[in-house]
Amino acid sequence: MKKLRSFLDSLDPLFTKGGRFENFHALWEAIDTFLFSPADLARGSPHVRDAIDLKRVMIIVVIAATPAALFGMWNTGYQANMALQSLGLVTIEGWRGALLPLLGAGYDPASIYDCLLHGVLYFLPIYITTMVVGLGWEVLFAGVRNHEVNEGFFVTGWLFALIVPATIPLWQVAVGISFGVILGKEVFGGTGKNFLNPALLGRAFLYFAYPAQISGDAVWTPVDGFSGATALGVSAIEGMQGIAAMGLTWTQSFVGTMQGSIGETSALACLIGAAILIFTRIASWRIIVAVFAGLIIPTLIFGNADSSNPMMSIPWYWHVTLGGFAFGAIFMATDPVSAAQTNTGKWVFGFLIGFMTWLIRVVNPAFPEGIMLAILFANVFAPVIDHFVVQANVKRRLKRNV
Repeated sequence: MKKLRSFLDSLDPLFTKGGRFENFHALWEAIDTFLFSPADLARGSPHVRDAIDLKRVMIIVVIAATPAALFGMWNTGYQANMALQSLGLVTIEGWRGALLPLLGAGYDPASIYDCLLHGVLYFLPIYITTMVVGLGWEVLFAGVRNHEVNEGFFVTGWLFALIVPATIPLWQVAVGISFGVILGKEVFGGTGKNFLNPALLGRAFLYFAYPAQISGDAVWTPVDGFSGATALGVSAIEGMQGIAAMGLTWTQSFVGTMQGSIGETSALACLIGAAILIFTRIASWRIIVAVFAGLIIPTLIFGNADSSNPMMSIPWYWHVTLGGFAFGAIFMATDPVSAAQTNTGKWVFGFLIGFMTWLIRVVNPAFPEGIMLAILFANVFAPVIDHFVVQANVKRRLKRNV
């Protein structure tokens, strides 16, 4: 590592002001700080809060989301191999079909290696496209503003790749992440100044701009000719009867062996990530608990198995495992930039997300997956929530001093 550090130091003058490549300083600084801790650190007492910096925060979030990513890749391959088996096919066309045998993999749903590798071949192109395009925009804006490239995009890119279906065209991945980075973050000044979650904003744009490739029954399993709706989509039409007809058990939905976006299906993997984020104090447990409470409480109060609305028959313990609720509550709602900052505000912010999710899912079953829009809605109101909390605290202290 010392040799690498010395080599980088020898190249540094080329990228500083007056150097031959000073216009590429932002890109150079990003590479240097990715490999080593930055040399410029805040050391004065007004700035130091704890021993963790932004880079370590981003690394921990990526690590916390890794169980969901690994399971999602396996599940993508598993669903594809199961679909091939049901259609009586023995292989797939294209470069994936040619590459799998070379890597010693087949199409056996019972083989962890076959399923994982099959899923990796769908996830990697999406992730690479996300990182190349998204980082390209980050570097471009950093160069124009003469700012350093922030590590925040590594989390944005990781999460964005996990909330899209495996069948999404790569050009739409590029469009979606571009929309999220440019209009969701850079126009407001970059990381730390955005009021909306960039990954969710990009996903929402894709949903409304290209609904055929981001919704419906044919986009969740990457096998041509196979159509399989998500459990949440079925429940919006037929309620619990539809889920029972699918043969899906609650245990399967909790573990995540069902159709859905790549990283969103496993509530179990998301809870493992939640434990990591809460233990390291990266995410607010108040927001996570409040989001779950916001969905569970109205479900218990207004749930009615005899209602004409099929979604009224869905129990709370099914709601929390269906769709991307667990993933959104743990990884998206807790975004420290776009979430509420005060402790009381976090409770209100989280409950608002959970309640809006229930409202969108149940009252408007035409759009069964409500967590995405609920989080974006709450992001807009987060500053207002904090404002009223602060004002209430000020008034209470003034009364106390009178």
